[in-house]
Amino acid sequence: MTTTTTPPKDGSVAPSAHPSTGALLLQGLRGNMRQYGMLIALAFIIVLFQIWTDGTLLLPNNVSNLIQQNGYILILAVGMMIVIIAGHIDLSVGSLVAFVGAMSAVMMVKHDMPWVLALVLSLLIGAVAGAWQGFFIAYLGIPSFIVTLAGMLLFRGLTQIVLEGQSLAPFPDGFQNLAKGFIPEMGPYTQYHNPTLVLGLLAVVLLMLREWRDRRRQLAYELDVLPPGVWALKCTAIVAAVVAFTLTLASFHGVPVVMLIMCALLIGLGYVMRNAVIGRHVYALGGNKAAAKLSGVKDKRVTFLVFVNMGVLAALAGCVYAARLNAGTPQAGLNFELEAIAASFIGGASMSGGVGTVMGAVIGGLVLGVLNNGMSLVGIGTDYQQVIKGLVLLAAVGFDVWNKRKAGK
Repeated sequence: MTTTTTPPKDGSVAPSAHPSTGALLLQGLRGNMRQYGMLIALAFIIVLFQIWTDGTLLLPNNVSNLIQQNGYILILAVGMMIVIIAGHIDLSVGSLVAFVGAMSAVMMVKHDMPWVLALVLSLLIGAVAGAWQGFFIAYLGIPSFIVTLAGMLLFRGLTQIVLEGQSLAPFPDGFQNLAKGFIPEMGPYTQYHNPTLVLGLLAVVLLMLREWRDRRRQLAYELDVLPPGVWALKCTAIVAAVVAFTLTLASFHGVPVVMLIMCALLIGLGYVMRNAVIGRHVYALGGNKAAAKLSGVKDKRVTFLVFVNMGVLAALAGCVYAARLNAGTPQAGLNFELEAIAASFIGGASMSGGVGTVMGAVIGGLVLGVLNNGMSLVGIGTDYQQVIKGLVLLAAVGFDVWNKRKAGK
């Protein structure tokens, strides 16, 4: 038995059962407006400063420097994004960065402790600090703003006490490599850094496998997918971007160590937030805490673990920053919490919680990092830089509010 479609009586053309390519693209853009918007903004900023600096921005040495300069902010932004998704805020991370850097300096400089052991103990200090704050927030019900504000003052004061107002230096070379080092060269001599080429090829393969797997999954559930031609164009753009970035790094000293740390965090925490049960619980708590509790989510435990994670990442950022300075200083970490919060909101976090991605935090941090680097290269003063970054943050949050109102209508 066959069925026929009766045309509308008003003479208009009946809509197709399958959406067009343009409709699918428009639907995808609307559904991921914040992420795509920030990616487009990042690409625009890069092109703008590449032209403005006469090609200096994307020189291999400057790209490596850009990664190393912003590594600790990106680490903080990833942790802050998860905190904001859970519906909280952490104002203490800058002071915790300074305190952990000070403690690592005391262990290595004053007590000649091996740097690996000092690094492990520093991360444990961060975990304890995060657990201490998480206990007050999760189990005693004190607002995170108040607890972390107290932590900001407390850790800043402890930093001054531990260092006695003076800097401690220098650090062992192995510890300094956390921020300044590159993966070693291997294999026969070529014009490029061989291990970086291998890592770039591996990244291309993994990204393409992920794209193919996601497409198969969407087709299995009979969801709308991009037409084959458009999907192939998207994959080609991804491969081209990864190859260009890989060749840029491989033509200098290769992949910085801090970039490997960032990639490990991006893959690990990204997987947890997308696929693990606790990641879904974090989103549920931030989206609607009352409904999440009724659904069986252990809100206190999840909140506690979120702040433990933030403490560990703040400690890691503190070690990276101290390694870059090659000293533990009392003034370390000033305004780092504001940079991390700004990167999270620029990268797609919502003021009300429940929205955001780990990758979005990295994109937001890169937007700020490229702005800082580009404005410094063209000679814009720090006063004007602060004004511009403030306007970018305001525009990002305003865009979030506009999207919510539009969705509500």
